[in-house]
Amino acid sequence: MAESKELQVKEKQEVASSGEHTRPGLVFTPAVDIFETDREITLLADMPGVAANDVTIDLRDDILTLTGDVKPWEGADESDVLVEFEIGKYYRQFSLSELIKQDKIEANLQDGVLRLVLPKAEKAMPRKIAVKAA
Repeated sequence: MAESKELQVKEKQEVASSGEHTRPGLVFTPAVDIFETDREITLLADMPGVAANDVTIDLRDDILTLTGDVKPWEGADESDVLVEFEIGKYYRQFSLSELIKQDKIEANLQDGVLRLVLPKAEKAMPRKIAVKAA
């Protein structure tokens, strides 16, 4: 018998940081799923409300940093009546190893989901070693 699962809404989680931000506003941690195959690691980051030109992916000293700005939805002549979708910035960092081909990382943003494909270096891929009969 299959278990019935309720749809659960996950609220945005504000980043808990000991450092100071140089810009005002809320900073959120995007929810992330990571999948792995023999050849690559795929990272999916939920960034609803972020346009492709408002995403920054920075790779420096083996640290991959994702940021994305959510812009206000209302126009200049509109006033807020009810706002449940908070405006701010998404921010998340990942430490990469030398087993990732850092110059071959690909990124795509579609429907509020950032997809990063991190190809593995040859030395990180599993191999089969042939056994010869003596």
